[in-house]
Amino acid sequence: MQSINAFLEVAKEVFKERVFTDYLRRFAYGVDASCYRYIPKAVVWAENEQEISTLIKLAKQFDVPLTFRAAGTSLSGQACSDSVLVVCFWREIKVSHNAESIWCDCGVIGIEANNALAPYSKKIGPDPATLASAQIGGIFSNNSSGMCCGVKQNSYNTIKSIRMILSDGSILDTSDTESFEAFCNTHTELISELMELHEEVNVDTELKARIAKKFSIKNTTGYSLNALVDFDNPKDILNHIFIGAEGTLGFVSRVEYEAVPDLQHKACALLFFSDIYAATEAILLFAENEKIISAAEIMDYACLQSVQHLEGVPKEILEIQEGNCAILIQLESQDRETLEKNIADLTPKIEALKTRFAVRFSFDKVEQDSWWLIRKGILPIAAGSRPKGSTVITEDICFFIKDFTKGIAEVMELFEKYHFKGIIFGHALSGNVHFIITPNLNQEQEAKNFALFMEELAHRVAKYQGSIKAEHGTGRMVAPFVELEWGEKAYHIHKRIKKIFDKDNIFNPDVIISEDKAIHTKNLKPSLEHNDAVNALIGKCMECGFCEKHCPTLGFTLTPRQRISVYQEICRLEAKSGLSVQEKEELKSLKEGYTYFGVESCATCSACANLCPLQIDTANIAKLTKIGKSPNTARFVAKNFETLMPIFKTSLNIANATQEISKPFSKTLHQWEKTPIMLDYFPTANPKKEFHNIKNPAATQKVVYFSSCLNRVFAPPKEAEDKRSIQEVFEALCQKAGIEIIYPQNLLGLCCSKAFKDYKESAMQVALKSFEALKEASEDGAIPIVCDHSACALELLERAQEFGVLKNVCLKIEDMPSFVLESVIPNLKITQKQDSIGVYAPCATRHYKHKTNNENAILEIAKLCASDVKVHSGTKCCGFAGNKGFLDPKLNQHALSSFVKFYEKSPITKGYSSSSTCEIGLSANTQKVWQHIIYLLDSCAQKPNI
Repeated sequence: MQSINAFLEVAKEVFKERVFTDYLRRFAYGVDASCYRYIPKAVVWAENEQEISTLIKLAKQFDVPLTFRAAGTSLSGQACSDSVLVVCFWREIKVSHNAESIWCDCGVIGIEANNALAPYSKKIGPDPATLASAQIGGIFSNNSSGMCCGVKQNSYNTIKSIRMILSDGSILDTSDTESFEAFCNTHTELISELMELHEEVNVDTELKARIAKKFSIKNTTGYSLNALVDFDNPKDILNHIFIGAEGTLGFVSRVEYEAVPDLQHKACALLFFSDIYAATEAILLFAENEKIISAAEIMDYACLQSVQHLEGVPKEILEIQEGNCAILIQLESQDRETLEKNIADLTPKIEALKTRFAVRFSFDKVEQDSWWLIRKGILPIAAGSRPKGSTVITEDICFFIKDFTKGIAEVMELFEKYHFKGIIFGHALSGNVHFIITPNLNQEQEAKNFALFMEELAHRVAKYQGSIKAEHGTGRMVAPFVELEWGEKAYHIHKRIKKIFDKDNIFNPDVIISEDKAIHTKNLKPSLEHNDAVNALIGKCMECGFCEKHCPTLGFTLTPRQRISVYQEICRLEAKSGLSVQEKEELKSLKEGYTYFGVESCATCSACANLCPLQIDTANIAKLTKIGKSPNTARFVAKNFETLMPIFKTSLNIANATQEISKPFSKTLHQWEKTPIMLDYFPTANPKKEFHNIKNPAATQKVVYFSSCLNRVFAPPKEAEDKRSIQEVFEALCQKAGIEIIYPQNLLGLCCSKAFKDYKESAMQVALKSFEALKEASEDGAIPIVCDHSACALELLERAQEFGVLKNVCLKIEDMPSFVLESVIPNLKITQKQDSIGVYAPCATRHYKHKTNNENAILEIAKLCASDVKVHSGTKCCGFAGNKGFLDPKLNQHALSSFVKFYEKSPITKGYSSSSTCEIGLSANTQKVWQHIIYLLDSCAQKPNI
């Protein structure tokens, strides 16, 4: 421990608050998608290459191992550490001239690279199922392949250059001739040893042939020995030997990929077969036609069963019989004519195989995406149906196509022999099979069976000269079997590669090369059998990490995956009898920290559920565990809402009138008492005191207008040009469009109930009162109801559905942008402004439970009204989260950090949204006025006859 303590002492001087040693964050950042649980002794956030170089030098000085973490979506244990875990965030992208290549920093998410290349009809080669979550650093370091890329377009075959940091802290850029020449002069010993190894391998014709054969199929077992065979130039060898090295040779900070064509014309067919053996025979046909087939994804009966509950699954999946198997195939071409010809040639061959249902190719992108969504979500979806108390083990093997059917039979035989109910899926066109088993490792016999299963699996795959790891990386899972697959001679080459680049073994020890032949069975994630109201909603999580990228607290406190993992660890420790002294300390630390990190800092935006294949909503942890501290106050406010509204407005007036004093005072008081802060661009008080129905003699339709309590209090900030209340703006629009407005009775005393979310009794009381008023005003749902705040519209919608079932009434609740787009704009003449504006659709516009057009509506209105509309696609939640923006402004600032940088590079005059609270935070952080989108529309709209 002396070395780690000395390391941390120096590291904290350099990295300050970005070194975490508290147990909660060490545990949380130790979580990844694998089946292993390692808890690092420290976590360090690094922000640039120089910091990585410093860390490496310190690690070498104090003999402290480092593990570099990207997105944590790896499955083989290569991103776990019980030493120092280094997390990197930088994510710049640069597309070359004519989009021939793309430079991506290690933190770039794979799909972001593809989005940057999309305008050029290009993409990066690797296309793993985790492309929407995995980062380039991990994709490269695991040599991830995926659905369509096979071997031909994986990282190894599409790399152009890399920037790497070696064990002495030096930085090498292989795209820079001067950098490489300087490196060769200062690292003569490394270059000499590498070239000696190259020469040794190439004179051994038997070994050379073996390497070539091994890499003719997908293979990520061990190092990329093919770099020693395929290239003679040390620069090319260095470029390629780091691919698939899993952070064991050094740190890769940037990658330059060749951009490959993204063929625009695609067709997919979802084919069903009587059983998995019939499906494997089909794979032989598809392999013979691989020039026209880009993907063939196999899904066994258990896979299909696991997705039957999903909304919108194809009807065939609901009609399958026991044992049926499916294959999703994709064809693509530069033109539609060639694509149709290929389909015409292939279809009779498929029909001869006797599929369960008629062969049908789809050209519809929406339908194709829905099929691929099922396939890409198979792992977490299937894992979600695992037995209680079991652990998810994911394996990934590859056979030569000629051995594919026999290989599948071997795997199924092992399932039966060791009593596992396995699930089989994978990239069958490449001979690549994934499977899941779910042993209960708390039971001695199942733990023993797992170890025996892995041992025998490795031997059976090796018998066919297949790959024990095809694309998930060696990690710890198959480190004990690298020698078995490669043989003694080739394994010795692996060990020499490790020694050349990492003599002191500071990079990711026990990954790829391990002396511990049982490492794959150690430190497996403990099973959780505890079940409370929260775990009933989140217990299916397998920690895949798909949920993380849009979370506003990513890099601030905890991500959804981490919130779930820490919560479950607290439950596990609380349920365990006879805790050790250390476990008691760990439990205490987790519980103390979780109040803020897990609950209070959660924005409860449910953005995680939109990304989770199982739609696990981590917000439920905060919603179900957070209890309001002042229920009596809540009851008083609920009963006296109308009386208190003028007081709220008066307080706003006073605060605005005394801004020079009140703003700094609120910040000082906040530091001591965590009271609300008065932000820049603070709203003024809404002068409107009464809400009367707006009659319109020319009206052709009516609408019930439920103005949220926030918007009845707030008016635009003093910096806004248009200072009208939102009610005045909507009334003006409806007047122009010939729409009659009906306000609910006693609107001043109504609330959607969101303000009382921590007080269930008061929330229910307020919600029911509003429902009854809206029921009456809408004539039992005959007239649509519109709300002027997206979060409140969502709350009203959910409450209306809840009460509507009980009272047999269906109210039509609409968010204002959707109503305006569908019912108001068709009755207006719009004159577009030549202006650059920003648009942000609040998280409430894309809630996973409700399929609405609310998000698109804001953007469509903006495009009608302004010539240049700029949207930061990476921000899905601003982090203002109701009142959290006042109480915890750092959350809002963090969530909008990349948003602010985007608009600094892409200047706008104004911004538009559909949530007054979000608009406060957006304005304060960008220093531009943000208002509801209808302010823009009204400034561009006239009556049709003008």
